[in-house]
Order: sequence, then C-alpha cells, then structure tokens
Amino acid sequence: MAILRGGRRIGNYDIRVGIPRDRSLDNVNADERLRRKPGGNPESTINRFIAEINKGEGLARPTRYLVYINLPSPIALTNSQVSAGMGFDDASPPSKRDLEMPDQVRNVGMMCNKITMPARDINTVAHQTYGPRREMPYAYSYSGEIECTFYTDKYNTQRNFWENWQSKISDIGLVHSGFEGSGNTSHHMNYYDNYIGNVYIYQLGSFDNEQDRDRITYAVRLNEVYPETIGSYDLGYADTDTFINIPIKLRYRTWENLTIQDVEGVEFGKPFGDAPTIKAGKDFGLFGGLLSKLPPEVRRAGRDILQTSKRNLPIGRVTGGRVFPPFL
Repeated sequence: MAILRGGRRIGNYDIRVGIPRDRSLDNVNADERLRRKPGGNPESTINRFIAEINKGEGLARPTRYLVYINLPSPIALTNSQVSAGMGFDDASPPSKRDLEMPDQVRNVGMMCNKITMPARDINTVAHQTYGPRREMPYAYSYSGEIECTFYTDKYNTQRNFWENWQSKISDIGLVHSGFEGSGNTSHHMNYYDNYIGNVYIYQLGSFDNEQDRDRITYAVRLNEVYPETIGSYDLGYADTDTFINIPIKLRYRTWENLTIQDVEGVEFGKPFGDAPTIKAGKDFGLFGGLLSKLPPEVRRAGRDILQTSKRNLPIGRVTGGRVFPPFL
C-alpha cells in the first residue's frame, strides 16, 4: 500500500504517481542483507550443528550400499573358463556351473536387500590392586556372524547359489559337489581353505562433482567367509502381495576397514554454501536507462507512459508492443 497515490487520464494516457511505504527494493544491489553468508548466523547452536553435518556432505543413509561376494578359488569360474564355454547353457533353471559364473555372483550381491555391518569387541579382564578395579584389555574379538536377506527369482536361483556353496563344505550327496564319488553321500568335510571366500560391503554416497552418482564412502571386507545357515521362509495363499526373502547367516573370522587402508582422496563438503550471485537489472534502450536514474515515484509513472506509447503508436499497434525500436 502506498502512503499517497493519485492519477489522472490525459488523452489516451493514464498517469499515476504514488509514494510507497516500503523502499527496500529501490536499490537491490546495495542491500546490506546480500553481503551476509547464506545459512544465518554461523555462531548459533543450530547452525554449528548444520555446518558440522555439511562438512561430511550430509548424513549416511542405510539404503545406499552394495554387496560384492568373492567365491572361494576352487569354486569360482575364471573369465577364461567362461570364454571357453563353461557356464550358462541356455537351460532353465540354471545348472550348478551357472551358479558359479561371475555374472551370477554379481546378481546375488545386487539382490541383497538387508545386511548388517560387522562389529568388533575389545575383551577385558578385571584388575584390582588397591581401590576400584580396572577393566584391562587383553585381546580383541569379532562376533563372527553376519545376517543378511536376499530377494530371489522364480527359480530360487539365489537360494541355489548358497546351497551350492554349502555343498562344497560337506559331502551331502549333490552331484559335482567337489568331492570324489559324488552322488554317494560320504558326509566328509572338505578342507577349510577350499570353501572360504570374502564378502565386501560398500557404503555409498552421492557426490555433486560426479553428477550425484554414488561413490564408495566406507567399505569393509569380511575374511574367511562361508554360509553357515540358510534360513527357512513361509509360503501361504494369503501372501499375494509379498516377495520371498531368503535369510542367510554368514560366518567369518576377521574383517578389515578398507576405507582407512585402501580408499584415498575422499572429498568433504563445505560448512556453508557459496554466496548466490545477484545479477543487476538490465537497462533496455535509451529511455530505459534514463528511467532508472529517476526517483521511484516518478520512475513508475514514466514507465507507464512509455508502455502506453509502445502500444498506441502505429508500430506498437501492429506488434502488440512486442517489437519496438531499440532506443525505447
């Protein structure tokens, strides 16, 4: 609302003059508020907290991860074996050799819809000479178990993958299970080194300089891994809108933090964003430049007269005011 406003019609022109209450937008480029850093006062408690989160480019999300499985060497097919024709034979469901192909191993890792990060414990023992006792560390240990679940296709390929791996641990009578005399169950146990593999768990995050593509931000490797338990699942006529999840419990001996040991060049964000660039308004033509030098009250009246002239002069009538000589 203006403090004072008035107008008069002179011929075909409406001339209006007013004194506005708010003059904060008269000179936007000189506004002191644009010199402040975005994000408010960096010394306030909430902004310090936001700044610390921004240093790490946001919080980690549990939905962004990738699992990679490295089969034991006696089980996994090499690229040369795949090129030689060992593997997929166009038969459905997949054969046992299909389950050991690199593409199938990658498929199982992608089908992992839930997995638990490993833990590490420091074992302590009570020590007391005088006064309160101390818990003194004497060793470190691992829980040795990882629970995960997998989607599966209609052939139960992902479950067959883990059953095939388990058949390399003990002779349970499966054909080509890796034991001599396959087909005749001996219940013999295989050598430990013949059935242990590795599992990599990658935590991912998006990077602005990579067009928001995911990159590894944290990674662990489970060593000496084998499938200890293949869990059961229920079937029922009432479960029409659900999918089967295969529960798997993996046994491992140790794990390593690959982020500290192998991954380098991790980029961190800034505590505050860059200041926005405010572009100055353009002065169109000779009269446009003159109008910008006038007081705001007169500038609005002059702009109205100029726009009316554009519409009413012959060329303005033809073009609707959209095309006009550049000096106006």
